[in-house]
Amino acid sequence: MTRIAIILGSTRPNRNGPQVAQWVLDSASRRGDAEFELIDLRDHPLPHFDEPVPPMFGPSVHAHTRAWAERIAPFDGFVFVTPEYNHSTPGVVKNAIDHLFAEWADKAVGFVSYGVDGGVRAAEFLRLVCSALRMAVVSHQVSISVLTDFENHTTFTPNDRHAATLDRTLDQVVAWSTALTPLRSAVTVA
Repeated sequence: MTRIAIILGSTRPNRNGPQVAQWVLDSASRRGDAEFELIDLRDHPLPHFDEPVPPMFGPSVHAHTRAWAERIAPFDGFVFVTPEYNHSTPGVVKNAIDHLFAEWADKAVGFVSYGVDGGVRAAEFLRLVCSALRMAVVSHQVSISVLTDFENHTTFTPNDRHAATLDRTLDQVVAWSTALTPLRSAVTVA
């Protein structure tokens, strides 16, 4: 069965991300075409990237990076749930991505973003980063406004449009994750 990780990319106190990520997980779990699991970056505190060589050139020397690699490697695809901070994604997301290479390669990725303008710039930033890691970036994405899609800016209230867009995003992530299986089978992840 195809395995998809939903990665929650906010670690700040009083964050809105858990509501959005849980909505994604609940919606995804009703599907029968893949297994979905939530990974909260708060549970995986990584220091600023501290490996002596880039991940594409050799194995990690630090236990925290090896543990992160072991957590990510089994998945066939990903959905990043990210807020937008200052026209980009939070540094914790980029840092978590930068710690690995082979564990991301030849896997599909989709985005659920949120912010004042729906978090679209954070998703666009991640599209560039993930493409550089040989990830298949799907075209559909969910964009959630903290001004109109949260009651009192704190309680997430998804609407039918969000649900339909999430379904299309998940359809693409699962399809591309499945289609990329032969490429992943040809590579051994360290």
